[in-house]
Amino acid sequence: MDKDLGHYRRSYEKKELLESDLPENPLELFQKWFYAVEAFFPEVENNAMTVSTFGLDGYPKSRVVLLKKYTYEGFIFYTNYNSEKGKAIEANPNVCLSFFWSGTEQQIIIKGTAEKVAENLSDGYFESRPRGSQLGALVSHQSEVLPDREYLEKKLENLEQKYEGKDIERPNYWGGYLVRPTEIEFWQGRPNRLHDRIRYKLDHDYNWVINRLSP
Repeated sequence: MDKDLGHYRRSYEKKELLESDLPENPLELFQKWFYAVEAFFPEVENNAMTVSTFGLDGYPKSRVVLLKKYTYEGFIFYTNYNSEKGKAIEANPNVCLSFFWSGTEQQIIIKGTAEKVAENLSDGYFESRPRGSQLGALVSHQSEVLPDREYLEKKLENLEQKYEGKDIERPNYWGGYLVRPTEIEFWQGRPNRLHDRIRYKLDHDYNWVINRLSP
């Protein structure tokens, strides 16, 4: 197999990111961009983000998950704590989150440290999930090897019968992570590959230092 992709190219010309547009706190700019994607591209799952971790096998690994909440503290997503992702975070909580919105030609890259959220927060979010998603959390021992698809479907069928007419409690191996950012980079596509890159980085006094980076 040999496929040359050298001619795959587009010019980014929709927006610009200037120092005069920057708030002191990067979470405010994140919210501004997030809302813009939501308003102009409602068909896009704008809370889809890539989470990168250092695996126990020594390799970095990235996967797409859904952002479920953000505050001035950071970014929250939910997963199985016993998954490959959860085990990697337990061993090394330094992670990277990234968003790419092609419609606005923007990226946001976030370096930070992940920690489990309080159990009551995980309980509250779990209760808000559709029943099928609640059962899915019980069915899947995420990242473990399965004999086949039928095994998974049968397990779901058994749990549907077991919990018929009953509330489903959050399993203790499933919950949320809060990623506290230490660095957030905003990338805006520009013509001639001279993209705007603005980095916010926390200093030792927990103040955000803003720099423009070379594209």
